[in-house]
Amino acid sequence: MMDTVSADHPAPPHRRLVWRVLGISQAIVAVLTVVVVVAAYNHLGGNIAVGQAINHQVDKHVPDSDEPKEPLNILIMGSDSRDGDGNNIDGLAGGGERSDTTILLHVSANRNNAYGVSLPRDAIIDRPECHLRGGITVPGEEAAMFNTAFAVGADAGGPQGGAQCTVQTVEALTGVYIDHFLVLDFNGFKAMVDAIDGVEVCIPKAVDDDTHNIHFDAGTQTLSGQDALNYVRERYVLSVTGDIGRMKRQQAFIASMVKKVMSAGTLSQPIRVFNFLDAVTSSIEVDAKLDDPGKLAKLAMEFRDTGLGKIKFITVPIAEYPEDPNRLIWTEGADALWQRIIGDQQLGRDFSENSIEADDDVGTVDGDDPSTSSGSGSGEGRTDEERSDRLAAGLCA
Repeated sequence: MMDTVSADHPAPPHRRLVWRVLGISQAIVAVLTVVVVVAAYNHLGGNIAVGQAINHQVDKHVPDSDEPKEPLNILIMGSDSRDGDGNNIDGLAGGGERSDTTILLHVSANRNNAYGVSLPRDAIIDRPECHLRGGITVPGEEAAMFNTAFAVGADAGGPQGGAQCTVQTVEALTGVYIDHFLVLDFNGFKAMVDAIDGVEVCIPKAVDDDTHNIHFDAGTQTLSGQDALNYVRERYVLSVTGDIGRMKRQQAFIASMVKKVMSAGTLSQPIRVFNFLDAVTSSIEVDAKLDDPGKLAKLAMEFRDTGLGKIKFITVPIAEYPEDPNRLIWTEGADALWQRIIGDQQLGRDFSENSIEADDDVGTVDGDDPSTSSGSGSGEGRTDEERSDRLAAGLCA
């Protein structure tokens, strides 16, 4: 017969002691959890510099929709500054700051789709004048390289001047309203990759670039730190199309990194998640609407309903610049793309046919057995054109 405890029959002293110890232990665990969470939040918050409000050049257009949220456009920039810890990768510190990579990320109002559009740094544009903090105006320039916007803005406007000028340039040229911007430097990129224990890629052929000290074996492999940075920046051996191929390889790397971050192997490990967030917040510049962990977390949560297959990466329609075969121009097709973004429309087959998706496998080297490779597949579902396009970009088919 089970023992009962009542006012007439109080619990034995040792049982009361056990319950008391358990209660105290639970209270201590709860307090420690709160302390750890608060400390982590404060630590991450201390990493982020105060952001500036965007000086918009266009009005925000919100398409008619029954969705409770609005679409988002985020301009992501990779700074090639050699200043700061871990950024002087080749002894060029003090040489100014340019935008090494620029991606316009559009997130649909229903949060079911997202696509990133790479904007070539070497594209020739008519750069509009930029209006920076403190009443500073940077003159515009005709037939200028796209990434000069970041350089002249950084030189004239100090912190976030490069980002502000690039955002204003994109808005003026495309008519797309930019809700947020985010700038990441070399060291931040390496730290993010290391925080998730590397990112899987497949390299179709060995790389031995003694001039730039970049060396890779062929095959499927996981890259971390400096090797990952070398891989996304290499443009002399892997990509027969130079910077065009390099953009495609950057898209594939980001897609693979998104897949790794959203995997159970990352999300189920709090320390790995914290290290990733620490790496991100320690190395980014953001606008005023994103400059604390809570705002960044809220933005990240916007993607919780977006499947990996719905996150795509493409390049703005481009062609060779008539005056210089080493430069590019946006084609008329770019105008149609901007209208799709403004109207919160999906890419459609004409733009997404050769896109890279976050759930793509990295492929295997020709002749490898997919069942023995560390990769997740061989890319057998791709067309011959897609395989050729990936090979030209230095990716395994």
